[in-house]
Amino acid sequence: MKAVRIKKYVMAPVLRVAVVVLLLAGIGCLGEPEIDERWTLLEMQSVSPQPGQAQAAGSPINVSVSSRITYRQILTGFLVAEVRYSDSVSPAEVTLDHGAHTAEVAQSIDRILANSVTAGRATKAVTGFDHLMRDVRLSFTAQIPPEMFDAVGGDGLYLVLYMGSGDEVRLQDGRDSLVVTPFVSGQHEVLFTGFALDITQPGGGS
Repeated sequence: MKAVRIKKYVMAPVLRVAVVVLLLAGIGCLGEPEIDERWTLLEMQSVSPQPGQAQAAGSPINVSVSSRITYRQILTGFLVAEVRYSDSVSPAEVTLDHGAHTAEVAQSIDRILANSVTAGRATKAVTGFDHLMRDVRLSFTAQIPPEMFDAVGGDGLYLVLYMGSGDEVRLQDGRDSLVVTPFVSGQHEVLFTGFALDITQPGGGS
């Protein structure tokens, strides 16, 4: 019987190195998903008033937010749409863009929440799990004091959307009130969102 010769093909060293480089590059391309695919995402699908729409200090603001929560983990709490004003944090000092979903924006909302007071809000108890999408509509009327304009020159008013934990407390007059403690965005991995509202002098002057 005639022997059959089997050829052995050995990959050249240079070719082996090239293959390894390509494999590593492919792994790097896969990488870690963007943060809005890893953290629970809060979005303003539609909102009134719009960014840049001037509001007169001392006048009520009718707020309506059609929001969407995209969960990335099991999470229970309260969804809050709120108008807040601050005499220590101006829009120039924070990064806000309700169309951009980044940790920097969420941290800016953290700072605003820690250094401001409420002018009106709406809340909704919510719970969800990974990949669940839930739409929530929140409406309320905010009242901005006339001195708001004099105190901060028309800056420091914000419409924010965030989540927190809530506790009901009994007021002295017998009514129940909900106290919401905002989550820290980085600890709970939630991307808050919001934007600054423009304020004019009482009566609509600039």
